Amino acid sequence: METTRGRLLVANGSLLDPNFRRAVILVADHDEDGAAGVVLNRRSETTVAEAAPPLAPLAGSDELVYVGGPVQPEAAVVLADYAHPELAEHLVLGSIGLVTGEEATEAVQDIRRARVFAGYAGWGPGQLDEELGEEAWLVEDGLPGDVFTDDPVRLWSTIVRRKGKDFAMLALMPDDPSLN
Repeated sequence: METTRGRLLVANGSLLDPNFRRAVILVADHDEDGAAGVVLNRRSETTVAEAAPPLAPLAGSDELVYVGGPVQPEAAVVLADYAHPELAEHLVLGSIGLVTGEEATEAVQDIRRARVFAGYAGWGPGQLDEELGEEAWLVEDGLPGDVFTDDPVRLWSTIVRRKGKDFAMLALMPDDPSLN
């Protein structure tokens, strides 16, 4: 089994599940027990201050909560860019890691920026590996800017274009091909 931890899963054009259509997921964990990550490009209309006031000092009161996935949508998942990554309990990509409940209050001083997600995407043992074999997902190396993009609406096409000329047509595909 090859882990995709710290990499991006980009929904292939054939993935029609509304939870994951055109989704870009940062994989936080992937091992023999399964996989989990958060959808990076689904912004909600709810601010962090409204949804999770205790997390406002980490992400900013006016920042919007992102829809991290269909699993436990009432749970908050926080990704943060650490000034001192060696102090983080769960690094995912470079200096970016998950903020755990125990460290949230102490972590404020060490965090450069953070994003709050409602829920996460999860796969049981072997499930993600099977989906990867069926080519439901494109796998791409993630960049810190992908996690904290200011333009989540265009993130999917940006990452698909990054895969090269063989994916140029897919990157330009409209959300609803019947309108083309």
